[in-house]
Amino acid sequence: MSRRTVIQKRPVPPDPTYNSRLVSMMVRRLMRSGKKSIAYGIIYDAFKIIQERTGAEPLETFEKAVRNATPLVEVKARRVGGATYQVPMEVRTDRGTALALRWLVQFSRSRTGRTMAGKLANELMDAANETGSTIRKREETHRMAEANKAFAHYRY
Repeated sequence: MSRRTVIQKRPVPPDPTYNSRLVSMMVRRLMRSGKKSIAYGIIYDAFKIIQERTGAEPLETFEKAVRNATPLVEVKARRVGGATYQVPMEVRTDRGTALALRWLVQFSRSRTGRTMAGKLANELMDAANETGSTIRKREETHRMAEANKAFAHYRY
């Protein structure tokens, strides 16, 4: 990490089918070993499953799931005089979205099921309905920040 210059944020190109930057970001989190076409296939198959089961627009369900999974506060370790405190900090929007996408992929992979598309579809539907492991992770993050509210004056 350079201390001299501020790194320019690279713009994320939208995906070809839904023209959504969020879908493209999800593909990049889902991708393994540079296999982007396979990641796109998994996402689009998951969207088909969501369309069949709910009848709702899959992109709207996906966006709602990401919105529900996005944390507002998190704790960061801060050393003060030899002691380490968990200091609650507000989460910037881009970091919150990145955390939500990362958690959705992580908990989709850990689910039981046959295909990754099915597991991802189930996790997205659960997150859109305010249930599931991703939402539990967000609530746990919020609880940690609430419990360490006393150390909020150590913000940097």
